[in-house]
Amino acid sequence: MTAATFSSKGNRLVLVTGPSGAGRTTAIRALEDIGYEAIDNLPLSLLPRLLDGPAPTKPLALGVDTRNRDFSTNALIEAIDQIGGMADTPMQVLYLDCRPEILMRRFSETRRRHPLAPAENAEIGIAREFDLLGPIKARADMLIDTSEMSPHDLRAELDRWFAPSSTGQLAVSVQSFSYKRGLPRGLDIVLDCRFLRNPYWEEGLRILDGRSPEVADYVKQDGRFEAFRQKIIGLAELLLPAYEAEGKAYLSIGFGCTGGQHRSVTMTETLAQALADSGWQVSIRHRELERRGKTASDRFIVVDNAQARGE
Repeated sequence: MTAATFSSKGNRLVLVTGPSGAGRTTAIRALEDIGYEAIDNLPLSLLPRLLDGPAPTKPLALGVDTRNRDFSTNALIEAIDQIGGMADTPMQVLYLDCRPEILMRRFSETRRRHPLAPAENAEIGIAREFDLLGPIKARADMLIDTSEMSPHDLRAELDRWFAPSSTGQLAVSVQSFSYKRGLPRGLDIVLDCRFLRNPYWEEGLRILDGRSPEVADYVKQDGRFEAFRQKIIGLAELLLPAYEAEGKAYLSIGFGCTGGQHRSVTMTETLAQALADSGWQVSIRHRELERRGKTASDRFIVVDNAQARGE
């Protein structure tokens, strides 16, 4: 069996990674509990053999971290690109993130040595691992910050996003990004908002981002903003139920601007809130703000109200 055959079967694949201590093992076990075939610490050299093997009868969850014997940043990126290049392959890269000080506390509490610093302080190993995984984090389709999560919280979050649902509800991710750094991987719909007035040229707004009321108000004063907003929301209201009816489980929408700090952030927040108010399950990601340490990895806004969608 070839990788192309694996793709044609429509088998869902979730690749789980992130720094040591962030909850990868908990995530793998949680996915296994909700019906995934889970394989942890699979050597990357064996991935082609796995995809060439018999077709799996259920979705796959693969755990990969820096402890893998043949791990390298380039090798993992190549594997992601290889699988993502398969036609119709429903693959997601799930990155479990965590603040360094929280990881330090977890290693201290468990008295475990960090795998990348077995004879040194855990802080050194955490820094090394963050350097190795930085490019992988940038490629992730979904990021979950586990800093304030208990294992139970993480399991509940994964159950909400990955468990088979009788309603088949579509999970929507809305992201902002900078065109300077290229398109985020895995976007289904890309919208360019560089035509809107740019707060960057206002000295008092330059250091703020599109989540601040001052920047949002400035962007909304553009005479084209309201028409753009209405058309985008209308397009989403048309497409999302259709994608859901076709059985699509996950849809990613991206807004791009020059720096990824102002206009795209405002549009992401605007659309995400509108979709959540309509009852859709929505996550928000601001790629460039994450790189500057201005926001948590992923944020979820959900209106759990069937009446919002007329159900």
